[in-house]
Amino acid sequence: MTAKMRFGIQTSLNNVEWREIEDMWKFLDRDTQFHSAWTFDHFVPPGPGQDANANCFEGWTALAALAGMTSRVRLGCLVTGVTYRHPSVLAKMAATVDHISDGRLSFGIGAAWHEPEHRMYGIDFPPIKEREDRLEEAVQLTRLLFDAEGRVDFEGKYYSLHDAVFVPKCVQKPHPPIMVAGGGEKRTLRTLARYGDVMNVFGTPAVVRQKIAALEAHCQAVGRDPSEIQRTVSASVVVSDNQGLIDRLAGMFGAGMGLNPEEAKKVLPIGNAAHVRSVVEEYAAAGVSGIIMMSQGPWKREVYQRINDEVVAAFT
Repeated sequence: MTAKMRFGIQTSLNNVEWREIEDMWKFLDRDTQFHSAWTFDHFVPPGPGQDANANCFEGWTALAALAGMTSRVRLGCLVTGVTYRHPSVLAKMAATVDHISDGRLSFGIGAAWHEPEHRMYGIDFPPIKEREDRLEEAVQLTRLLFDAEGRVDFEGKYYSLHDAVFVPKCVQKPHPPIMVAGGGEKRTLRTLARYGDVMNVFGTPAVVRQKIAALEAHCQAVGRDPSEIQRTVSASVVVSDNQGLIDRLAGMFGAGMGLNPEEAKKVLPIGNAAHVRSVVEEYAAAGVSGIIMMSQGPWKREVYQRINDEVVAAFT
């Protein structure tokens, strides 16, 4: 029996024009079975090999516009860097997008990682311990703002609120799903166990099993039912019959995960449709309920139509 799996796409906001992003989201919303669509939270193109001088749109303002242009897909920012905005302002932005989208927002946040854009934009980039501390405090504060019935007071090490009014509340009750992204087994997954609703990590099915085990241990320590937390992965998914392309992409993406080319071709969702479906089944067996594909524009619609027809449809 084929497992159930929800698929999303994170569309990059760099190296494209705005109308290309708009057209891609309308296509995903109207013509596919993808469950969710996501922006990212960067001010310059992130990662090695990217042209820092290329177009790069801001994730949350783009998300608000795209929310008004779509009607079905769930949507979110995968994921917001905790360093970029005060969490109370971010929570207000999230509630606004939840209203614009009529309750389709998933709220994603992480510890931030792209040091160069912090330097470019004059934003502090503290050591990882402080970023993890800020992340935990920010998620706690955000959940409090989302859920509290009256005014909010909060006194933390990094953030404080005094008699704060937070209306309107989100459309979704008690709040939009809170995704705490990252696989840090000591801190990030502990924060998720305490305050989050959705896990999002990178890795092969074997790696994801390890991360889920760490999450479940944290849930046990804080007295939380681990089944309350959805488990998702971000992955590069490629459906192709071109063996040369498969070899090249599996080698490239596998190298970043410490895999040799032959291992990568076996365990990554890169290959013909049958192979990709088999890897999706392995993620499902590991406990994953959602896969979010990372994509880089400009996009060829037929590529994603094929993934929809030959992979997504099989698990819907």
